Formats: sequence, structure tokens, C-alpha cells
Amino acid sequence: MSERNKSLVRAFVDAINAQDWQRVLGFLASDFRRHSTAAGEPPVNSATDLVAFLQAEFVTFPDACETLLDLVAEADKVAARHHFRGTQLGPMGSFPPSGRVLEATYIAIYRLEGQRIAEAWAEWDNLAGLKQLGHAGAV
Repeated sequence: MSERNKSLVRAFVDAINAQDWQRVLGFLASDFRRHSTAAGEPPVNSATDLVAFLQAEFVTFPDACETLLDLVAEADKVAARHHFRGTQLGPMGSFPPSGRVLEATYIAIYRLEGQRIAEAWAEWDNLAGLKQLGHAGAV
């Protein structure tokens, strides 16, 4: 079961990188929820909310790519260490495009139910990201 769950998370990240939103939805429970203090508002309370969040992320970082660095699975959960890389060519909230590259590592824990991702917790270092993009003085 652990290997199957890790494979599902790998395929989910591949679908995000491909911007294959129908495939992304296929990996998520319809009542999917993402918890994150780093992400701020708006909350992600459904599979379609997550797709909208990811689509907006690709507007900000059109060349965004995620790589899975580590996966650890136990029971119905998969913990993942992700690497994100993208160039900020669109606005990010109140921050204008910087043209700079953001490289960040973040941690996510996925809870699976019925071979779908039902819940996720994701956290990253916002301040380090803002510094890379040249926005740290604006906070």
C-alpha cells in the first residue's frame, strides 16, 4: 500500500507539471482540502479550488516545475519534500512581476482515501521566497 500511495503522489505531481487539470482532478477527492498557513487566502476547500490555485500559480510562474526529492509513506499518508523552481513573470498577490527565479523546498503531507488525495498540508518559507524575488523590503 505504501508504494502504491507514493506512486499516486508522483503521478499527481507529474500531472501538475504537465498542467493537465483533468488528470489532476482525477487524483483528488471532490471534497479535497488543503491546509496551509504559508498559502494565505483564499482557502482551498475542494478539488476545483486546488486547480484554480495551481492555474493562478502558473500565471505567476509560467515555467514552474516541481520535483519530488523525498517520499515517505505510512498507512494512509505520504510525506513529501518538494523542490519548486519558477520565474516570476506575473503578479503574486500585491507583488509585481520581478523576472527573478524562485527556488524553494517545501514539505507536504498527503492523506489518501479510496485511491484519491483527500487532504494535504503544505508549508514553505515565504520570507526566503520573497527575498529571492526581490520583494522582502516590501513586507
